[in-house]
Amino acid sequence: MRLKLEIAYHGGAFEGWQSQSAGNTIQDHLERAFANLSGCRIVVHGAGRTDSGVHAEAQCAHVDVDDDRLPLRAWTPALNAHLPEDIRVIEVSAADQNFHARFSAKGKIYRYTVWNHPVMQPLLRDRAWHVPHEIDPIRLREACELFTGRHDFAAFSLRRTNEPEQTIRTISSIQAEIHGSQIQLTFEGEGFLHKMVRLISAAIIRHAIGKVGLQDLKNSLQNGAPTFGLVAPACGLSLVRVLYEDSNSQSEKVAA
Repeated sequence: MRLKLEIAYHGGAFEGWQSQSAGNTIQDHLERAFANLSGCRIVVHGAGRTDSGVHAEAQCAHVDVDDDRLPLRAWTPALNAHLPEDIRVIEVSAADQNFHARFSAKGKIYRYTVWNHPVMQPLLRDRAWHVPHEIDPIRLREACELFTGRHDFAAFSLRRTNEPEQTIRTISSIQAEIHGSQIQLTFEGEGFLHKMVRLISAAIIRHAIGKVGLQDLKNSLQNGAPTFGLVAPACGLSLVRVLYEDSNSQSEKVAA
């Protein structure tokens, strides 16, 4: 039986999603939980990687288990009993055998949070990037508009290997919401490159505080040469939702 998992986690204490030798990733903890319940290794296939320190409101994964191991409704509490408190399986459902958490995905929604105030809000210290400089909302939104659409994002990604990489991606929307001192940038797209959202978020904020001109951002998009180098801190980034054919409208997911 194939199970589809919706998983939330606070990424601060973990080394990202993908399994590593140290054994302190989200995938590692999930696979140990399944091993404790099933008595054998079960591979957890995630919809995508999140880096060390990045959070998730609804990461998606799938696993294959014996049909008679546990009733479907028992998997959620059973897994959570074997997981750290900062990782929670929100829902487990039965999936078609053709479903694949990664390859069936049609897109993702990420949210980057900034705290724009001279003093950092301590309750958000591990959930937001502290930017004490004044942010111009007009410059903020014009930078968001610049990055929306289909572009070569070579200048706004970091390669994991030296192998050639396809760096053309489509961002269907970047919504900037300002709630007092809290600013949220919500990205929706078909897929994102390594550290792409954090690099673009840093570029948007640097433009909004007057450190980088819009033409400089345009030049980087056009020539593919990294010119800024600032990666927004991991603590401000959350994976909000993975989109599939049966997902509700994207705007509803963002609001949820």
